[in-house]
Amino acid sequence: MKVHRTAAPRPPRVRTTSIAAFVVLAALIPTTASATGPQEIEAELPYVCALPSGQQPATVRISADFPQRADKGEAFTPDGVTVTLELPEAAVADLVARDAAEVRPATRLAVGVAQNEATATATWRGSAEPAALPASGPLTLTTTGDVPSVAGRSDGDLTFTAGALALDLALGAADPAATGPGSLTVDCVLAEDAPEGGLLATVPVGAQTPGASASPSPSGPAGTPGAPADDAPERQGDRSPKLVEPAPGTAPDRDDVPPCRYDEQHPPTDVSLNAYVTGYANVKKLKGAAYLPPSCVLIEQGLPEMGPPDPEYLIFDTLSWANFHYQERKQTPPFKATFLSFDFAPVTATMVLEQTDVMRIDSRMRMSLIDFTTVTDTYVRAPLVLHVLDLEVNGTPLDVGPECRTETSLVSEDPDPQTFPGDHLVLYGRGEQILGEPATGYLLLSGGVLSGKATIPAFTGCGNGVEDLDRLLTASVSGPDNYIKQVQGQTCAIAAPVFPSPTNEGQCTEDLQPYEIPAAER
Repeated sequence: MKVHRTAAPRPPRVRTTSIAAFVVLAALIPTTASATGPQEIEAELPYVCALPSGQQPATVRISADFPQRADKGEAFTPDGVTVTLELPEAAVADLVARDAAEVRPATRLAVGVAQNEATATATWRGSAEPAALPASGPLTLTTTGDVPSVAGRSDGDLTFTAGALALDLALGAADPAATGPGSLTVDCVLAEDAPEGGLLATVPVGAQTPGASASPSPSGPAGTPGAPADDAPERQGDRSPKLVEPAPGTAPDRDDVPPCRYDEQHPPTDVSLNAYVTGYANVKKLKGAAYLPPSCVLIEQGLPEMGPPDPEYLIFDTLSWANFHYQERKQTPPFKATFLSFDFAPVTATMVLEQTDVMRIDSRMRMSLIDFTTVTDTYVRAPLVLHVLDLEVNGTPLDVGPECRTETSLVSEDPDPQTFPGDHLVLYGRGEQILGEPATGYLLLSGGVLSGKATIPAFTGCGNGVEDLDRLLTASVSGPDNYIKQVQGQTCAIAAPVFPSPTNEGQCTEDLQPYEIPAAER
């Protein structure tokens, strides 16, 4: 890892900021950024990325400016953050196989922030304009973006360590008139031989004597980036009623999720499925994400029908329908999210996502007539209104009333707006299967990752009849390009489905609930 420090500060960069910045370490009201000279870091780290063709090595270069030191309680923001990811030539072949000619990248780098025994995880997000795929050689993508502010709560070194990296690729087709190849998320983890465990920077905070470093131990819960210590702050979306966000990459216990079963009011049919869905939803204006706890979805799987003729593929289209199921309502369980807004005051909202109509699931399977490889593209179209139940600003409750919600459903850009007009969220997933090998990606029966972007509409009905909070919430939250990533677990087939026809052994509990509770992915 290369770290360069300058003796004198460079001229400050001009940065844009949102209404609020998320403070990773705790209960501090940010002040102006540190005026000490910056330390310029340039880290080159080995990663391993999960591509459709398998695990591939990748090189990630991270550059940023940090202050030389900071005072206790003084907030600062790493500046000039750039993430460059170099993927091997095999990655280009994977994308070309999806009929992609260009990619628009977005990165989400998990950065462990630690001081003494307190740890938290910040997400550094970056984006870039579309880039053409090279004719040969590796694929190099560079993203930039603003990152959360940080403040040390006590004396001691504040350390920043690179963690998991997610690369979201919006794929563009070579032929503008052709159907778009969709999107792909590539998950990368730090290689075991990464120098210094991926350490990016160390910022001394407060009064320190030489050599009195307070960096955490590299092992154990308190020294693990992202594993909260007893006095660590809650991250956004950390808690919801009876539903606690588990550690990153782990699924919650069954006792911590709502039941998911058919009953007399919702009797199953021969094509009934049920599954848990969980994940994260960004609020771009607030530079944070809300954890969506495992939600029960009841699904009626449609029968496959022959699709349009194609000389190279056998095509089947399947239309299925689904509803959230929570306490006899078509909604998610309530979930809490904490952000910093309103001049950096902590804001905690309790919310639910409510259906205004049934969710539609369109799947198209294409089977190659040459090697029998199958590719399945699935679009989930869900009319979902965001309903705010409770709101606290700096610990003080604000009465939002019983009808505080978005004016319309969350809205995505639909790939086929003429066939599917109206306001709805669109999530996309792709599954692939090579003959004789397990399927990868998303399939309705086995689950997987679904992702998309949504516009959060303006709010209405927020207030107690005396104070109108509509404009306040709209100005703080509403807007486009809010990334959503959901993970659906393996479905429980209540009866053997018509096509294909596995048994439900290993898929269902004894009382016919989904056996798998998925882990949310950032």
